Formats: sequence, structure tokens, C-alpha cells
Amino acid sequence: MKQYLAIHEEVQHALEKKLPIVALESTIISHGMPYPQNVQMAKEVEQIIRATNAVPATIAIMNGKIKIGLDEEELEELATNKSVEKVSRRDFPYILATRKMGATTVAGTMIAAELAGIHVFATGGIGGVHREGETTWDVSADLTELAQTNVAVVCAGAKSILDIGRTLEYLETHGVPVVGYQCSEFPSFYSRESGFGVDFRLDTPEEVATVMDTKWKLGLKGGLVIANPVPEKDALAYNEIEAVIAQALRETKENGITGKQVTPFLLDRVKQLTGGKSLQTNITLVKHNAEVAAKIAVAFQGIIA
Repeated sequence: MKQYLAIHEEVQHALEKKLPIVALESTIISHGMPYPQNVQMAKEVEQIIRATNAVPATIAIMNGKIKIGLDEEELEELATNKSVEKVSRRDFPYILATRKMGATTVAGTMIAAELAGIHVFATGGIGGVHREGETTWDVSADLTELAQTNVAVVCAGAKSILDIGRTLEYLETHGVPVVGYQCSEFPSFYSRESGFGVDFRLDTPEEVATVMDTKWKLGLKGGLVIANPVPEKDALAYNEIEAVIAQALRETKENGITGKQVTPFLLDRVKQLTGGKSLQTNITLVKHNAEVAAKIAVAFQGIIA
């Protein structure tokens, strides 16, 4: 397995010295945001993690290798190359074997992070059960990955374009703890509300790190969802964003968009329909998640060191 890993010098040093590391996904750069906001956001997120005394490890696939940590040139390539493919669990063999460029989803990043020995990962929002998933069977591989891969995922909840109730039911069925970080209600990405609760509320990085450590020492495989709401001043009103999503979903059906194209289309339409406010909220919540993830990584490393 190690033959497929290419670990950046900064990350390798952190692994050897047992320093805290935070994994970062790359589909948010290649498919989640427009240029140049995407590459600017990626660089700022890495700096936030460094400023919180942890080491960032942005993950992608390039030249037949799983890159654990990217340099500025590689970030720029991910942000501008239109042929970058989204990589989840099923896609690794093909993308590696054909030496295509791939950006890792939440599931893909979790797999690569665990291979490299990284246990904390910051993202925007996890995937989940899509609305009308009971008929389409459109369920993100992020959920099955959370059930089997030992990585804690710090996120602003599930993307609000999803069926959050069914997403939480799926996680419960598969034994994935949903932790509210300083909150009792599960956030819905752009909004701090969803109408659904979390399994447990924890208020400090140390409490989160202790639960992570306890879970894995018990031999209970799988990750944890650390739900970290977008800061109040940057949140969008729940009812307002729900109306926008309903319109975007109608347009998805009308245009016959399916599969892995659904999420990028929906996010782009939501951005247009909110006059760009959703993009700003997205950038803010990713930065906030990175900071919280770095604090958790520092606390977790303090326990296992």
C-alpha cells in the first residue's frame, strides 16, 4: 500500500515527530468552488491549521500516487484543471492505474488519511442520503466510509441539499457517533439549524479527543462526525436557504442531472440564487472547521503521544 503514497516533506516530518496533523479534502478545491476563490481558500485553510499548531495535509491523486500534502503549484493545478475527477472509494484503483488527476471526496480523503496515519480531517459538510433517496437510492459513500474508517470528520453538518433526517438515521444504524461541538442541534451546512439533534454534545477539543481515543481503544471501528456549526454572523436563515434548495432541486430534475453531477450543480445553483452569499458562508465554515479540527488534533496527539 505504501507504494501508492507520496507524503509531502512537511507531513512526513510531522508523522515522524508525532505532531498533530489535519487532513483536508480536495474536491472542495476542484469541484466545490470557482477559481480563484478555491485556491485562495485552500491556502488560507492550511495557514489557519499551522497557526493553531498543527500541520495541514491536503490530499489528492496525481501521477499514480496518493499525495498526502500538496505544494502551491499542485494546489493551483487542482484549482484550474478542468479534467480533475472526483475520487471516492470505488475510484481509487482506476484513477491510480490510469495516472489521472483526482480530487478526493470525504470518503476518499478518509481512506487516504487512515493509510497515512492521520486521524483528524476537516471538511465543509459530509455527503449523505439525497432527498428522495428512498426511491433513487442516491446515498453518498461518505456514510459507509464513516462506518468503517477510523477518522474523525469535523464538518458543518451534512450539506443542506440532502435529506438530513435520513442521513442521521443511516449514521445511527451504522454506529457512527454524531457529536455536536458546542451545539445540541445538528447544523445544516449554511445554517446552524436543521430541526434534528446530535447524539452527544461536547464543548472542548479535549473532550472530543478523549471520546475518539476511547472509541478506537475499544476496537470500535469507524469514524465520528464532529458537527461544528457555521459562526452565527455568517449563517444563512434556515427557511430562506430551504426555499432556494427546493428551487435548485426542481431544476436538477428538469435538466435530467444525476449521479456525481448532482452535488456540483446544486451548489452552483444555490450560489447563483443567493447572489453569492452561500459561497461566502461556505468559505467561512470551512475555515472555522479547520481551526476546530486543528485544536482537536492537538488535543488528540497529546493523549496518544
